[in-house]
This record gives sequence, C-alpha cells and structure tokens, in this order.
Amino acid sequence: MNASEQVRSVQLAQSVAAVAVLFRQHFPDARANLAPWRDDPQTRAHAEQESLDLSFHLPGWSPRSQCRSFLVQLRLERAPGGGAARPRLLGVMIRGLTYESERWRLASVGDWQPTGSHLPQPPVVEALHRFVRGVFELFSSESRSADAA
Repeated sequence: MNASEQVRSVQLAQSVAAVAVLFRQHFPDARANLAPWRDDPQTRAHAEQESLDLSFHLPGWSPRSQCRSFLVQLRLERAPGGGAARPRLLGVMIRGLTYESERWRLASVGDWQPTGSHLPQPPVVEALHRFVRGVFELFSSESRSADAA
C-alpha cells in the first residue's frame, strides 16, 4: 500500500522519511515517490495493509541497475489492535522496474541475491544490501528508543 496512505503517526512518518533519505544516500539521482500505486478499484482490491510501499525513479534507464525505477516494499507486522504504534519490520522487497516490466527483485530472505531476467551489476547489489541493512537498523533502533520512552 502507498506509504503516504499508511502513515498514521509522526513516528511512522519520520521512519518513512528516513528510509527515503537512506535510499538516496546510496542512489543520489533517485527521486522518491511515496504513492507509487494508482488509486483505482483494481489496485485497491490488491492492496496489502501489511506493506508500506515507496518507489524511487532514476532520471533514465540505468545500465548498472538494469531499471528505471525501484519499488521498495517494507513488510510489516501490525501492532496489536492496529493502533498508531509503530509496526515491526519483517522484511524488505526491492524490485527493479522499467516501463515494460519487472526486471529483477531482491528480498531480505534467503541469500539476499537478486533474481530476474536482467540483474543489476554487483556494485548496485552491494548498495542495495547496505540499504536493506540500514532499513533494519533504522526500525530496530527506533523500536528500542520507543520502548525506552
């Protein structure tokens, strides 16, 4: 689901902003989009409440990344009762996209290696790994500071 629609607290808004900043540290040319999904009946029928989705668009097709856009999906475990408390991060899925189709995907399960028809170059894969590790650190450090408060 669009990150812009999922944010229901200042704390979660800060987390989304921090994820965008973290991604741009690794891919400075990328432009963030907090609402990558259209608002139409077909898209709403497939919306996943446990997913916080944002995308990053490159200025053009990137031969190193083998894509034009990155779709970043944060898989969340909802807080008990579905309140405004921060959900726990379960995993991250990143998809490399062009106008035509998905070119590759990388998930934070298994060996964290991209799969697909046109894989990004090794330096891009390493940057994606650093980004994913940073997202996990971001959510774990924020949950520790929330528990201390």
